[in-house]
Amino acid sequence: MRDWEAYPHRRLNPLTGEWVLVSPHRAARPWQGQVEKAPAAPENPYDPDCYLCPGNLRAGGHRNPPYSGTFAFTNDFAALLPETGLKASAENRLLVAEPERGVCRVLCFSPRHDLTLSRMPLEAIVGVVDAWQAEDRELTALPFVRYVQIFENRGEMMGASNPHPHCQIWASESIPNEIRKEDAAQRQYRRERKSCLLCDYVVAEKSGPRVVYENAGFAVLVPFWAVWPFETLLVPKDHLARIDQLSGNAREQLADALKQITTRYDNLFESPFPYTMGFHQQPAGADPEEAWHLHVHLYPPLLRSATVRKFMVGYELLAMPQRDLTAEAAAERLRSAPDIHYRDR
Repeated sequence: MRDWEAYPHRRLNPLTGEWVLVSPHRAARPWQGQVEKAPAAPENPYDPDCYLCPGNLRAGGHRNPPYSGTFAFTNDFAALLPETGLKASAENRLLVAEPERGVCRVLCFSPRHDLTLSRMPLEAIVGVVDAWQAEDRELTALPFVRYVQIFENRGEMMGASNPHPHCQIWASESIPNEIRKEDAAQRQYRRERKSCLLCDYVVAEKSGPRVVYENAGFAVLVPFWAVWPFETLLVPKDHLARIDQLSGNAREQLADALKQITTRYDNLFESPFPYTMGFHQQPAGADPEEAWHLHVHLYPPLLRSATVRKFMVGYELLAMPQRDLTAEAAAERLRSAPDIHYRDR
C-alpha cells in the first residue's frame, strides 16, 4: 500500500457500487477555512431546561416519567405519521409523488444529562442494545413497516437539537435509498460468489492496518472505501441479518465495541466528538436469505481538530466524494487513542 498512500487513486465501495477519490498528497495543505467553536460537554447530570431529562416537560406538551434506565417515546414532532390521507400522484413520469407512512420514536440512553455512550458503564450500554431490540421488534410487527432505521446524531455539528444522550428510530413504509443500494449489492455478491460480502470483508481485513478494535464478536475498522476522515464500520463476525438476532454474548460484545470506538473518538481531540451513527439491517418482512449482514456506520465530520470539519462541497457534490487522509492513517490514529476516556483519567 506504500505507493497508494502517496499518490491519488480511487477506491470502490462494494456496498453501494460507488467510488471515492483519495488524494493523500494533499494531507499537508494549510487550512484557512471555517473554524468551529469547540464543543463543550454537559457537566450536570440533570438539566431543568432539558426536554429529555426525567420528570421534565417536553416541547410537545408531554411530561417525561421519572425514568431510571432507558426511556422511549413517540417523537412529538415526527417526520413520519402512521396515516397521511394522501394518494399516489403521477401526472407524468417526471412528477411522481407517493404517500409515506411511518412511526418515529426517540430513545433516551440514560437519565443522566451529562453522559454519552463513551462514558456510560458497559451494563448501561447493554440496556440500550436491549431497548434497540425491543423497539425494532415492536415496529417491525406493524403491518405497513418495511424498514426500521436506528440512528444517533451526536453533537450540534451533526444537527442534534439536544445534548441529552438519545437516538431516533424511524420505521418507514418504503425501503430508504441507502438500504436499497446495499441490498442490491449484497444480493448480487451472494449470487456471484455464493458467500456473504461483509463476512468475506471481515476476513480480508483481519488484523490488518484498518482494524481499530475487535473483540470476540465484533470488528471496528475504517473501511477501505471510507469517505469521512475518521469514518468507521462496526461489523459482527457472525453472520447476522438483523439486530433482533443478537444473543446474550453478542449484546455485550456490541456494547463493548460501541464504548471502545466512541471513547477513542472523544480521546482523539480530547473533546466531545460529533458523529452520525446508524444500523443497517435486512428490511422487515424480507424473504429469508443469506445475503444481508448487519452492520453499523459511524460518520464523524471532524477533519484536523475539534474545530475543523470536512465539508461535502464542490467536486464532492457534483462528481464524487474525495478525502486526503487515507483509511490506513485514520485507523492508526484511532488505534493509538487511549481506551480510557480523557474525562475519566
